[in-house]
Amino acid sequence: MKRLLLLALMLAPVPLAAQDMASAPGGTLRFLDKVTGRVQDLSLSRGQSVALGRLTVQLDECRFPRDNPAADAQAHVTVVDTTATRPMFTGWMLASSPALSAMDHPRYDIWVLSCDSGFVAPEVTEPEEDPDAPLEEINEG
Repeated sequence: MKRLLLLALMLAPVPLAAQDMASAPGGTLRFLDKVTGRVQDLSLSRGQSVALGRLTVQLDECRFPRDNPAADAQAHVTVVDTTATRPMFTGWMLASSPALSAMDHPRYDIWVLSCDSGFVAPEVTEPEEDPDAPLEEINEG
């Protein structure tokens, strides 16, 4: 009996700590026309939609890990084909795993790249050098 209980505990799934997610005011999606090879990045605000060929793409929500804004984006997207009566895709797309919840269309492909987290990387400045200072020598050893 003890062995059975121990085996059950070992096989039980370990709960993972939930990431604290933040909602972004917008995000960036990538659009690919497989026939023409045209690639376009779409910066959309939450709730905004754009018409691309026969498709209308709407960004419903975009979330990112609060403690790491440059990390994995998660976007809820709705895609409507103008020739159809209902959305051809509605669901969450993950930047780290685009094939996990992909839109199935013979001509077009859309996936999420990032969320607009408001994170601004600090500017990188070149160190000021004294033009009259001697150059450092490289010693070959």
